[in-house]
Amino acid sequence: QVQLVESGGGLVQAGGSLRLSCAASGSILSINPMGWYRQAPGKQRELVATITSGGSTNYADSVKGRFTISRDNAKNTVYLQMNSLKPEDTAVYYCNARTIILTGRYLEVWGRGTLVTVSS
Repeated sequence: QVQLVESGGGLVQAGGSLRLSCAASGSILSINPMGWYRQAPGKQRELVATITSGGSTNYADSVKGRFTISRDNAKNTVYLQMNSLKPEDTAVYYCNARTIILTGRYLEVWGRGTLVTVSS
């Protein structure tokens, strides 16, 4: 009913930048919020950043000042600009969308994840 397609992961050196994108498609009435989570090897999945349809943002302390989340509501797409990357940012990054679908039902959707590797 709702699909999330992520792109933009890869390998980058410490101090570098990457931009992740996530596009939602399907029977969507609204999405609020959209966001990014990450899971490093051997660790639990954690919040990176979220953004509401109105543009309110929330960031994990570990990424504040380095990462910027943004959103194109018309395209149901969320972006994560990651600057000053550190090796500890290495993880699989997952897109998340909390949606109301056309039937009026609430549906939380996860993307398949995109790997970000930061080398030292």
